[in-house]
Amino acid sequence: MKLQASVVKEWALAHAVPVQQPRSLRLDGAYADEARQAQQALEQAGAQAMVVAAYGLLLPQWVLDMFATGSGLGCLNIHASLLPRWRGAAPIHRAIEAGDTQTGISLMQMDAGLDTGAIVQTRALPIGVHDTTASLHERLAVLGGQLVVEGLANAHAWEPQPQSVQGVLYAAKVDKAQAALDWQVDAATLARRVRAFNPAPVAHTAWQGEAIKVWAAHDLPDAAASPASAAGTVLGIDANGIAVATARGTLVLTELQRAGGKRLGAAEFLRGFVLTPGRSFDRPGAAVPQP
Repeated sequence: MKLQASVVKEWALAHAVPVQQPRSLRLDGAYADEARQAQQALEQAGAQAMVVAAYGLLLPQWVLDMFATGSGLGCLNIHASLLPRWRGAAPIHRAIEAGDTQTGISLMQMDAGLDTGAIVQTRALPIGVHDTTASLHERLAVLGGQLVVEGLANAHAWEPQPQSVQGVLYAAKVDKAQAALDWQVDAATLARRVRAFNPAPVAHTAWQGEAIKVWAAHDLPDAAASPASAAGTVLGIDANGIAVATARGTLVLTELQRAGGKRLGAAEFLRGFVLTPGRSFDRPGAAVPQP
């Protein structure tokens, strides 16, 4: 819970590279003074390009214009999807959640829209069946760093291509409510959501009012629950996991965490937490029973 500098800032300070951290670049916003100081710093730097990664905000028009004039290469965004698929805030989460088999990095010249600029270069990356947002993020980060370095080194050969108007999808920001496991959904979809929401906001459920995070799970699509097994019912427990009935197929929970506890494999988790086969996990949004 302590504020720490990013590795980029640490490297810059260690090599006497000036660092600017304005809270906003809007010249007409609440932090206009900081924005004007940043504008001065950018003008003095005389840079040909600005590179943005996971910035989370639209750049004001004055920034876009500054790098688009003369010999400028524009403002470049390292985006973690193969645009125009998954524009927006959570492209890695949404690609896994949707069951995509590949993603990648798009090096894009930014414009006034949300991830709508011309594409300079792309590089694809397969999504493994066990990939989580955490593991895929790490691989994409390495790929993104390589791509932007290669791209800038070969800027003379750029032929930016407008994005296709076909296949546009938006990756909306993920909130905690979306990570609640809805047992009325099929097991394959729930397994993807568990992977997509790891490491944040983490898939979760509840047992008799106690919150439980689910860090890892897999589906058994051919496992048939009895007709009497309502979605959310615990079908069985063993060292390999907790089998739960869903709308279609069975979801096996293999890594769980109680509030304030540690992430544990199913066998270790069950040593300190009693789950009864035949009983059900709470419905999402159900009222927590009072003691």
